[in-house]
Amino acid sequence: MTSEQILAEIKEANLTYLMLAQSLIRQDKAQALFRLGISEESADLLETLSPAQVMKLASGNMLLCRFRADDNMVWSLLTNHNVQGRAANDATTRLHANIVMSGRFADAAS
Repeated sequence: MTSEQILAEIKEANLTYLMLAQSLIRQDKAQALFRLGISEESADLLETLSPAQVMKLASGNMLLCRFRADDNMVWSLLTNHNVQGRAANDATTRLHANIVMSGRFADAAS
């Protein structure tokens, strides 16, 4: 993949993320805060962006969203691999991952 292709992909991801974020925030702000893992102040700002501002932000060369699963334990849970290498119950492991990430969001919000 060339540098130009990577930049185009980043811009597309940014635009998609910003549009999704605005839609979620306008639909249900509390749920958007949880799902996006952002602060209320960030949500307020994103909600008020004009289409021109969204396009300008999206056109940067820095990815605006990030992975919330940022450690080995959460990735192991999300990929359904436990420490012993045995596959676990998919619903249980996803629930566990959601609880871990929710707890992190609650800590960050307080």
